[in-house]
Amino acid sequence: MPTPPRLLILCTHNSARSQMAEALTRETARRAGLPLEVHSAGTEATRVKDDACTVMAEVGLDLSTHTSKTLYDVPDPWNFDYVITVCDSAAETCPVYPGQTVRRHYPFMDPSGGSLERWRAVRDQLGVQLDRVVRTIERGQPLPESYQDSPAVTAQ
Repeated sequence: MPTPPRLLILCTHNSARSQMAEALTRETARRAGLPLEVHSAGTEATRVKDDACTVMAEVGLDLSTHTSKTLYDVPDPWNFDYVITVCDSAAETCPVYPGQTVRRHYPFMDPSGGSLERWRAVRDQLGVQLDRVVRTIERGQPLPESYQDSPAVTAQ
């Protein structure tokens, strides 16, 4: 049996956007019946933010067991089929991956310090984009270069 594709989502602190993206991607892949190994990491490890846990619980996804980690804390960190950065800082410091790794940068607004409505908006925008990612992987198509379907993703 072939090994499932591997996807890594990177952010600066692995405390909010990348954590939400990891959970959303895993759930979307599970619902699609797509065997996809999903991890998230940060350029620095901190802690998973309470507001991330709150808004994800609202959609039935539990982040209570998630921990903030760096790239070196994920299994086989240099062997990913897909690497997605969700903040500009992580995109700038993302290591170079071998040629077979597809990298995409989808910058999302940082919800930290904002209202729960802001957190929900980022969660929902991540969900739209990562649904597109899972569907394209499922079809064997190239990952979207950007989020053309979600023009408000970086709006303040």
